Amino acid sequence: MKADFPPLYPYSRAEAVRRSETQKHEDSFRENVKCAWDIEKALREHVRDDGVTLDEGCAQSILETYGFKRVWFVLSNTLGEMARPREISEDVRQWTRRSYVPPDGKRNRRFAVGVSAPLLEAFIRQTREAYQALELFGPEHCAGDPFKLDYEGKVLVLSPDALRESHWRPKDQLWLGQGGFGCSPDSRGQAVYAVCLGDGEETRWNRDDFIGVLDEQYLPDWAAEKLAGLQAKEQPEPSSGGMEMT
Repeated sequence: MKADFPPLYPYSRAEAVRRSETQKHEDSFRENVKCAWDIEKALREHVRDDGVTLDEGCAQSILETYGFKRVWFVLSNTLGEMARPREISEDVRQWTRRSYVPPDGKRNRRFAVGVSAPLLEAFIRQTREAYQALELFGPEHCAGDPFKLDYEGKVLVLSPDALRESHWRPKDQLWLGQGGFGCSPDSRGQAVYAVCLGDGEETRWNRDDFIGVLDEQYLPDWAAEKLAGLQAKEQPEPSSGGMEMT
């Protein structure tokens, strides 16, 4: 995939005006429309004779051009604009709802993919399979209630939404919480200072950038090794045991 994709603007035109960000909205809207058109084109070119089966890799070609975030946004918008969305399987509808699309008047219709429900579902399933192949950590890999846990000293799972798609790798998701007001679930502060177990980068995140605390059973060997090394550095130096000179 590309190192970076054009940024997806998640707000409506009215909100963009309020924020003085109309150009960002317009740029993203145009990219959404292009994405919807290209999905339609790919479906026409890669549908098999039965009219419901797609050639392998059809969705991948679109993902490599637009990225998961925009494709999700367009697909979620498409379901919202469908007259009979229940023609799409419930599990597929639930997965696609991970991306919220704000009501934006007639603009929503402009980037809705106009294809049959079976063909749309086949495309969404290919998109989901491509995402699952990344083997990213999610809420299902976390333990406890993220709204109640203290994050300091814990292995945290960073949300993919906080990362550029070029960094959507498991090694970029696991961080050791080191401090900051945001580590406490009862603090009004948001700052969480953490170190990446993948490459050792130290930076500041907001508490809500993290999905939660990783369940120990899912801690990979490479991460366990990095964690042990970091924890060893934090141990106090052993005392020499000798008497102090006066």
